[in-house]
Amino acid sequence: MAPKLDNPNGPFLAKPLFRHDRAYVTFLAGNGDYVKGVVGLAKGLRQVKAAYPLVVAVLPDVPQEHRRVLAEQGCIVREIEPIYPPDNQTQFAMAYYVINYSKLRIWQFLEYSKMIYLDGDIQVFDNIDHLFDLPDGYLYGVMDCFCEKTWSHTPQYKLGYCQQSPEKIKWPVAELGQPPQLYFNAGMFVFEPNYSTYERLLETLKITPPTPFAEQDFLNMFFRDVYKPIPLIYNLVLAMLWRHPENVELDKVKVVHYCAAGSKPWRYTGKEEHMEREDIKMLVNRWWEIYNDESLDYNKKAAVANADPVNILAVALSGSAAVLGAPAAQPKRAANYLMAPPAA
Repeated sequence: MAPKLDNPNGPFLAKPLFRHDRAYVTFLAGNGDYVKGVVGLAKGLRQVKAAYPLVVAVLPDVPQEHRRVLAEQGCIVREIEPIYPPDNQTQFAMAYYVINYSKLRIWQFLEYSKMIYLDGDIQVFDNIDHLFDLPDGYLYGVMDCFCEKTWSHTPQYKLGYCQQSPEKIKWPVAELGQPPQLYFNAGMFVFEPNYSTYERLLETLKITPPTPFAEQDFLNMFFRDVYKPIPLIYNLVLAMLWRHPENVELDKVKVVHYCAAGSKPWRYTGKEEHMEREDIKMLVNRWWEIYNDESLDYNKKAAVANADPVNILAVALSGSAAVLGAPAAQPKRAANYLMAPPAA
């Protein structure tokens, strides 16, 4: 059941011009093996009987073969242009983070009234459609953990302070002022596409120096006044298993984020630190069970049989380029689509 939250009008995320539907969305770049993660995510959403499609925002460097594979798995494949920070001199926590600013393009997907963003290294093990019913006007996400070495540049890491267990080590207000604002992991969040928000994001990015966690830091800064935490079960970052085990109820977790070093199921060797844990092995095996389950492959005939007229049209357009419901305020460059029906 979704958490009950207040619903005052927030400063961002006003109602979009067109309100057609809801969707899950993920992001894919390059010609690497992350396409396996997105295929696994599509099949995971199908297993839990998600009512809404999976949109895959792809950069131009994603090969046609990978796009075809995703379309055959019922995904809506949409090409976007990359977004870069104003300069690239910052030492990012991970070098590839620089391309993640392109995720800002999803605020431009005005065909949808609300979306749930999921990274490609995430798997959904229980239905989370109810998160679409959270009150409008906010950005929702799970609080991150400050205990990994990638946070070593921060005062909270040096102090041993973490928002996951703030009672363990108190923040020294007298010396450092107020503790850091609540900070979410940007691998999963609930948001409302809106063109004025999209424009404001890009304008703000132009005057915001890059930071170690790239778009995650940027989104936390931009949405700090409208961010609302949701429970850990909606984005279990695997490091929580050894950093804050007291906060994890594994049997209740709905969404698992395989973002720890060595944890990507399609690259898993079990040799990296913490990867020999039995709970990690179990979660990796669960991912593979879904990925290898041929009964979860997209079935176009079944989708048509269960679809409403709008989605039947989407099936008919599958594999072709189309622009549907594009408002006048959209940028000049038309997006490329490969369409598919809900429950992708």
